[in-house]
Amino acid sequence: MFTGIITGVGRIVAARDLGSSSSYGKRLSISTPEGYLDDVGLGDSIALNGACMTVTSLDLPARQFTIDISAESLDKTAGLAEPDGQVNLEKALRAHDRLGGHIVSGHVDGIGTVSRFAPIGESWELRVLAPHALARFLAYKGSITINGVSLTVNEVTDVAEGSEMSINLIPHTVENTALGTLREGSTVNLEIDTVARYVERMLQAGMLPGAGGASQKDNNT
Repeated sequence: MFTGIITGVGRIVAARDLGSSSSYGKRLSISTPEGYLDDVGLGDSIALNGACMTVTSLDLPARQFTIDISAESLDKTAGLAEPDGQVNLEKALRAHDRLGGHIVSGHVDGIGTVSRFAPIGESWELRVLAPHALARFLAYKGSITINGVSLTVNEVTDVAEGSEMSINLIPHTVENTALGTLREGSTVNLEIDTVARYVERMLQAGMLPGAGGASQKDNNT
């Protein structure tokens, strides 16, 4: 579990193929800020651009760690196989940590495309086009995770290509995450709000024939 509050910006310094065909994944080496790995051990979870990954090796003198990412994960995420690319890093939530953002699972639900990224006053407007499948989960003032960053949706507009959301980024967010490297046309990882996911499931269950309190009671006995 994560919160969407980025704790460091890393860089992919190497991407090695794990096999000779597209059915194999890659082994990524990620450099980190000074001291970032001091409390990290093998098998720990770190989110890279919002995708939960497992630490497979550590090189503390070089401030680097590796992860193995499957072909399936590469196909369903954006920006995790680009050598020299910056990535947002977040270590897994500990029981005593503050929940500064919102509940994030580190499971990417879809890939969005940046349609606008420009300064407005002291802040920046980020517009992202989300696929149709995620449109019903986007709401005014709702939460969305973009490349691992917990953000608030300021506006949602349904369009022919999907659903476009507008987000305001303060200078601190632009300067302390990899979101500042985005450009029009960039692809980003999206994770919907966990609460919205459960609300949809409850609504679906309520519309099924025969669903009701009796079935729920029977399941609890």
